[in-house]
Amino acid sequence: MTDLPKKSFWQRPEGVTGAIFLAALLGGLGVLFIAFLPMLVALARNVFVLTGMILGFSALLYMALDPKMRHLIAFMYKSAMRRITGLFVELDPIAILKGYVAHLDKNLREMNRQVAKLRGQMHKLQEIILNNKKAIEGNLELANEARANNQKNVMILQSRKAGRLQESNLRLEDLYRKMEVLYRVLSKMFDNSQILKEDIQDQVMVKEQERKAIHASNSAMRSAMSILSGDPDKRAMFDAAMDAVAQDVANKVGEMENFMSLSSRFMESIDLQNGVFEEEGLRMLEEWEEKSTSLLLGSDKSLLIDKANNEADVLDLSTPLKPRMREAGHKNQYDTFFD
Repeated sequence: MTDLPKKSFWQRPEGVTGAIFLAALLGGLGVLFIAFLPMLVALARNVFVLTGMILGFSALLYMALDPKMRHLIAFMYKSAMRRITGLFVELDPIAILKGYVAHLDKNLREMNRQVAKLRGQMHKLQEIILNNKKAIEGNLELANEARANNQKNVMILQSRKAGRLQESNLRLEDLYRKMEVLYRVLSKMFDNSQILKEDIQDQVMVKEQERKAIHASNSAMRSAMSILSGDPDKRAMFDAAMDAVAQDVANKVGEMENFMSLSSRFMESIDLQNGVFEEEGLRMLEEWEEKSTSLLLGSDKSLLIDKANNEADVLDLSTPLKPRMREAGHKNQYDTFFD
């Protein structure tokens, strides 16, 4: 959890509401102060009223400078903004995680279709490369025969045909390696996303009841008293951990969908029927390869790219994607968020 970038209150939906309310409050106070300034100056001439004003200002200054009181006011303000925002935006992390599970189901089905389509395209590309190699061999044989028969024009023609096919094959083989990277990454993301979905489901099942118990035993009033006494607020800590889980899942689902979109655009840029493909599709994939980190793949990303570029590591295209079950003793990746 310490490695995950944490969103501050102002970066959250309730923070937007809080900023609007705070701006409106400060603006309103400013207008009122200007409007009532002559009256305040007149009242300040009275010693008793002036004393009351000084005491009131001192109380506000104390509240601003005392850490416990400042934290209490901030807690009450944030709680109020969260309640107001909750009327329009879903803020319950349990409900958000349940939504991500349904989202992952949909993405996994779409990813399965993409991998099947990609596998078919790779089979076609292999066939084109193989046919080109046979044609190259045939052209070179004809060129050798023409040389033996002193048919210079035929020899040049067949040699050029072989050269063009060889050049085409180099480009197609490079394309195949990129498609293999895509295939390996999509397959690994499919596996990891299945595990992610199961881990989320486990957390939802366990933490939903735990959250209800913590909220029941740690009311808003009790949380406020904990802040005043200097004790950690268990309710706030638990909610922060749940928010961190939801944030991490959101980042991983976002990465999954971005790569699926990249995969789709890459495939659309390829026309194997005419043996052409757009350089833009290759460029997008190369940019992704050069990025340093992947939340879903972790350290496996560089290994997958290396495997795709290793001619000795032959990819088996006959194996379809299968539902993956977690291994015995699997540790939920989100348990540490609550340590």
